[in-house]
Amino acid sequence: MIVTLLSEMSASRVKVYIDEQPAFVLYKGELRKYNLREGAPVAEEAYEELVFKVLPLRARMRCINLIKARDYTKEQLRQKLKQGGYPEQVIEETLAFAQEERYIDDLRYAGNFIACSHERKSRRRIENDLLQKGIPAETVAAAWHRWEAEGNVQKEEEQIKALLAKKHFDVSAADRNQLQKMYAFLARKGFDGDKIRRLLLK
Repeated sequence: MIVTLLSEMSASRVKVYIDEQPAFVLYKGELRKYNLREGAPVAEEAYEELVFKVLPLRARMRCINLIKARDYTKEQLRQKLKQGGYPEQVIEETLAFAQEERYIDDLRYAGNFIACSHERKSRRRIENDLLQKGIPAETVAAAWHRWEAEGNVQKEEEQIKALLAKKHFDVSAADRNQLQKMYAFLARKGFDGDKIRRLLLK
């Protein structure tokens, strides 16, 4: 293994390329400690200590510090660790640790998101938001099932009525063109087409 490039990322951090591939990000003091120099071979003991001890511990601490501030999905945490330049192996081990310790739980995250959003967002919008956060569709479905099993109901028609009132939209006085524009507006927000028609065409 040869250090082929040391790319400075900040005043204190450097991305290390080994055999022309990005390997990890280290502090400059660590470059000196492990004798990593461009064009020089990497000692096997140094590489193993970095990949199996130093970086996994650092990634775990990074994970814990991130989650202190707010909840993360598994995919969001993965992206944060990737941005930190951690090796794939270290990332997967850290995610497994975070799940085992219940620091991350996509089902819990989705359930909390639904509980906080159901009164102001359509079901479809909530589902799209969760999918964009990297939560699998089956986990989103399971979160909805659990939320509804607890006796909760999403009242999309009430949300639509509130939006109509907020826009001072008088259904009885609107012409065809105005109704079509309002339908498109509500559809973009993810509301069910049948529910929209029921309220606009009554």
